[in-house]
Amino acid sequence: MNNLVAQQNAVTELMRVSPLADELAERFARAGHRLYLVGGSVRDAMLGRLSADLDFTTDARPDRVLQIVSEWGDAVWDVGIAFGTVGVTKKGMTLEITTFRADSYDRVGRNPQVTFGDSIEGDLLRRDFTVNAMAIDLAAKTFIDPHGGLDALRLKVLDTPATPQESFADDPLRMLRAARFSAQLGFVPAPRVVEAMTSMASEITRITAERVQAELSKLLLADDPRPGLELLVDTGLADHVLPELPGMRLTIDEHHQHKDVYQHSLTVLAQAIELEKTHEPKSEPDLVLRLAALLHDAGKPDTREFQPGGGVTFHHHEVVGARMARKRLRALKYSKEIVEAVSQLVFLHLRFHGYANGEWTDSAVRRYVTDAGDLLTRLHKLVRADSTTRNRKKAAALQATYDDLEVRIARLKEQEDLDRVRPDLDGNEIMRLLGLKPGPDVGRAWKFLKELRLDRGPLDHDEAVAELKRWAAAEGLTAGD
Repeated sequence: MNNLVAQQNAVTELMRVSPLADELAERFARAGHRLYLVGGSVRDAMLGRLSADLDFTTDARPDRVLQIVSEWGDAVWDVGIAFGTVGVTKKGMTLEITTFRADSYDRVGRNPQVTFGDSIEGDLLRRDFTVNAMAIDLAAKTFIDPHGGLDALRLKVLDTPATPQESFADDPLRMLRAARFSAQLGFVPAPRVVEAMTSMASEITRITAERVQAELSKLLLADDPRPGLELLVDTGLADHVLPELPGMRLTIDEHHQHKDVYQHSLTVLAQAIELEKTHEPKSEPDLVLRLAALLHDAGKPDTREFQPGGGVTFHHHEVVGARMARKRLRALKYSKEIVEAVSQLVFLHLRFHGYANGEWTDSAVRRYVTDAGDLLTRLHKLVRADSTTRNRKKAAALQATYDDLEVRIARLKEQEDLDRVRPDLDGNEIMRLLGLKPGPDVGRAWKFLKELRLDRGPLDHDEAVAELKRWAAAEGLTAGD
């Protein structure tokens, strides 16, 4: 298919799936203004993945845009009006209309000095990549592509309308967007883009942690994050935004054979994503699981020890890795819930390897379930994904052993309420039996009974009371009747 046919098809398809665009364009035309569908909306239409969120640009100034859509939209908001953007919802679709921009940057921070432009060509020149610098004039039904975006789209190449150096100096976040598009769309950055990303990697430190986190999350939630992550590492960007990832590249010599931890972690991530798809095909991508898979071995470089005869150990790397994951995710301003969940999964990912040939006691199985809590399903996936050995017999044995553990967990769950392991006596009863007032001693007694519950399973009431009084006597506490 040649470019002319592709352009015509894109216009036709857009008009078919988005009749609202025609209706909106007519309103702007009656008001004496032009309206263009622009950027990612045009790109996605040509890729056959147009969403219900559409982006437009116009020569009308923001206040005028507000007037034009105020009576037409189901809801209108002007939170971004200082940056030239007015939002409107109509029949379940979300539309954002932005006045032509001709911003200037001080190239110290990221925020531009917002200025409005007068032409669609000028607006497209300031956009991040040529595949996002295409527009459709909705009134004239014509395609506008001054920077070869359609060719770049056909070839799956990421390039910039201006020079990459100018583009990235204006907004260094665009370098992370290049990595994200590599993951989401399978696009390959042009050589000059990779060169600029490499030489300008340190410029990413101008960007706030929150914005870096948003791009990194989008990258990780792609169907195949690996190309984007490899681009971050190869260009040096990861050294500034996720240094634990390139830090896992360990030198391997002929005398100390062990897995390359960096490549292993990318493989574990890919296998975790595959388990997501097979176990819950209709569920959204799991950011917590993917972060844990990527960082589960982050502690190995700091714990590596060479043994006589060529062996290598990484003792307690799960403890160090959990601490590193917590520190990095906090620095990236992830929510407390995500930080704690990811670090706990990293901490627990090795626990299964003590299971050996199913020799755990019921008490050990209970503790495994209790420590994982509501992360248990994710832990199952992470542990299974962490089996990357090429030895098929060994891999099959590992999976069979974990199958056995899951069967035991299921059996115990039928017999006991493992999801809500609590002491057999509550705090009020502890205080009544021991004649205690609220305080640390009640907490110690509660903890003793919980440990007992984990070790021995549910106790009947009289047995629990007897054990509590025995413990209280040993601790020098006076038990009541």
